[in-house]
Amino acid sequence: MTIRVVLVDDQEMYRLGFHMLLESQDDVELVGEADDGTTAVELLAGVEADVVLMDVRMPRMDGIEATRRIVGGSGGGRTDGPAGGSGPRVLVLTTFDLDEYAFEAIRAGASGFLLKDTGLEELMAAIRHVHDGDAVMAPSTTRRLIERFAARPTPAPDVESAPLDGLTSRESEVFLMLARGFPNDRIARELSIAEGTVRIHVGRILGKLGLHDRSQAVVLAYESGLIRPGER
Repeated sequence: MTIRVVLVDDQEMYRLGFHMLLESQDDVELVGEADDGTTAVELLAGVEADVVLMDVRMPRMDGIEATRRIVGGSGGGRTDGPAGGSGPRVLVLTTFDLDEYAFEAIRAGASGFLLKDTGLEELMAAIRHVHDGDAVMAPSTTRRLIERFAARPTPAPDVESAPLDGLTSRESEVFLMLARGFPNDRIARELSIAEGTVRIHVGRILGKLGLHDRSQAVVLAYESGLIRPGER
């Protein structure tokens, strides 16, 4: 399956470099480029895309707001999003390894957050993972996010249980494993169910909780106290 990619960056040098990298991959088709968030949203209104590589700091509309609009369906692209949105999946790429960008990108609906100096093999793996519905985060950012959650006080019990309201007992089990970063095959083994059944559960969980993908599920679980740093 060919992954249709749109590249969004205000710096021509970065666009040219990523363009060359993407064009060298047999399973990737570069279907469009944009130099700011406004142009990206307009482009995606008429272009079918699976993954958007999104810069953060750009003129007119930054990458966070563009991500929010694209994932929410203001752009074009996928029609099979887990939360019912019609936007493609967004992988944020930035030169700035700052926590606030990572938090805002995830809350806006991004499926991943990587630095622009990421190697080709890691970048392509991230694009494929995001296309398949997984979440991707730069290791340095992940470490600091966990440390940030670890420093927070433990939420009250009524807050802890709130995110699971509306989920069945099986969906609650899958959600907690999902929030711990377990892939579908491991969840299937742990619960002795088929991997296809896990995918169905994941889609229903994300839809019920109003989440775009796994990365938002992880953040919700940590912020609610359902999962604490160091738990497995």
